[in-house]
Amino acid sequence: MRNVYSVKQVNAYIKNMFTQDFMLNRIYIKGEVSNCKYHTSGHIYFSLKDESGSIACIMFAGSRSGLAFRMQDGQQVIALGNVTTYERDGKYQLYAKEIILDGAGLLYEKFEALKKELSEMGMFASEYKQPIPKFAKKIGIVTAPTGAAIRDIMNISARRNPYVQLILYPALVQGDGAAASIVKGIEMLEKEGVDIIIVGRGGGSIEDLWAFNEEAVARAIFHCRVPIISAVGHETDTTIADYVADMRAPTPSAAAELAVYEYQAVENFLEEQRLKLKRVLYQKLQLERMKLERYRLKLNYLHPRNKLREQQQLLVEFEQRLRNVMEKKIDLAKQMLAIRIERMKGLSPLQKLNQGFSYVASEEGKVVKSIESVKKNDKLTIYMTDGIVKAKVEDTMKEDYGDRANTGNSI
Repeated sequence: MRNVYSVKQVNAYIKNMFTQDFMLNRIYIKGEVSNCKYHTSGHIYFSLKDESGSIACIMFAGSRSGLAFRMQDGQQVIALGNVTTYERDGKYQLYAKEIILDGAGLLYEKFEALKKELSEMGMFASEYKQPIPKFAKKIGIVTAPTGAAIRDIMNISARRNPYVQLILYPALVQGDGAAASIVKGIEMLEKEGVDIIIVGRGGGSIEDLWAFNEEAVARAIFHCRVPIISAVGHETDTTIADYVADMRAPTPSAAAELAVYEYQAVENFLEEQRLKLKRVLYQKLQLERMKLERYRLKLNYLHPRNKLREQQQLLVEFEQRLRNVMEKKIDLAKQMLAIRIERMKGLSPLQKLNQGFSYVASEEGKVVKSIESVKKNDKLTIYMTDGIVKAKVEDTMKEDYGDRANTGNSI
């Protein structure tokens, strides 16, 4: 009786055969990429073919971190992985772990190994990056003396700032001895005392740019005390020099833009700052003048001269008030004196004399008020308004005049 197996059993058996084959568990396969598709899941489905046939391949999304380029149909690549079968379909395929471009593949492996080594040593760390001077006066350039790179740098420098000095070290940038030439150029320009060094060249293949991936060049850039701008190839090209340099420029033209400050822009900026400073100083000066004027007015107000003037004014007012009070008192005194004078006039002997009365005095000068104070033959002096009468008493008579006392005349 014949043995009959299911499809599943056969596919499992075949898969087991692949698994037990040591060579198929880690194999490099070289071929041309075809039917390459990037799935939304992140997996890459493609085939490798040559003149005799093709093999289906897949790279899972988890393995894509080791892929340094984007796969396209027609590329010659070397894929590392294991060959096994997918039981459901019964088809074998390559499960790729790593993929490198053929021909340049060894260089890429070398590039990645050196990049990893230098990164672990800290040569790419940002804390070792030197700042690029904003106003460089002398710029060193390490590149080929002929070619588009130096022409672009010179043209842009002349346009942006014709006063910046460019010093070219004509270096080999490709082929044997290129790395040593670049290192020597960096060292020579550092001794020259330039402000910035531009190290670079135009674009090319990885083989053409390989001098800038050499460890000697990386160490020369890292140990240089002058800030270095790396400008190698086109924007998509990346070298070890780019990682080590203090700044990476995508192209030599961009490096010139970064290194050479624009003279006209700086001149315009300085003019704007001058005008701004002038406005600020003018405003400050006006403010200080206003403050000074306030202080002057305050000082004038508080000056002793003003205090003296105020006191003088008060003294004048007090003097005037005192004068007014004194004048009022004098006027009042005059009025009282006039009243008293009028009253005194009524009591004055002269006034009485003017009214027809006379004043009689004894020989001794005493006033004779009564007949009892005189006797016969006494001499009397009678004072009248217009003179004196000398008289002699012949006789005296006692008389009570009563109401007539105010109207009679003396004898």
